[in-house]
Amino acid sequence: MNYEQMDDNAIIERIRTSDSDAMDFLVRKYGALVRQETRTLFLIGGDADDIYQEGMIGLFKAIRDYKTDKGAVFSTFATLCIRRQLKTALSTQNRLKHQALNEYISLYADDKNGSTLADDLPSDGAKFNPEEMIIRREQQDALLARINEVTTPYERRVIELYLEGLSHDEIADRLSKNKKSVDNALQRVRAKLMR
Repeated sequence: MNYEQMDDNAIIERIRTSDSDAMDFLVRKYGALVRQETRTLFLIGGDADDIYQEGMIGLFKAIRDYKTDKGAVFSTFATLCIRRQLKTALSTQNRLKHQALNEYISLYADDKNGSTLADDLPSDGAKFNPEEMIIRREQQDALLARINEVTTPYERRVIELYLEGLSHDEIADRLSKNKKSVDNALQRVRAKLMR
């Protein structure tokens, strides 16, 4: 079918009869309009393709919602829908950029136990170093991943209880095993982690 010879209203009517070629033609035809509307915009944390995708969503909404019997010109309606979609995307992004400030947690706010986060910070003159905390956390995550990778479910349960501070006897009681079984599991975990 030669869509170039058809007006937009006729093409939209074809789209409504599930003509995917008509949809492809209209999207290609108005793709330049979307580029034009998005070329000067910037989405925080996104790139040009992200903002273009938002514009394309506006175009799809225009195709979906356009009423051929209302006498409006499709290109005008499409421009309006594209601009609205872009404005909504940018407004949403601008609200989210303040999210960290709006959802902060005070170091001095009491929790249900009456303690604060500041209470957990070193108070003995030790320096508070966020970089070291992050490195330690990454090392812990790597160790836990390695433990999960090389151990059996039983060995993982034993090491979890051991890391919670339970003695060999307490672990044995909790798991209904003998102390030797717990000791052997811990030795196997150590050996596997040393490899």
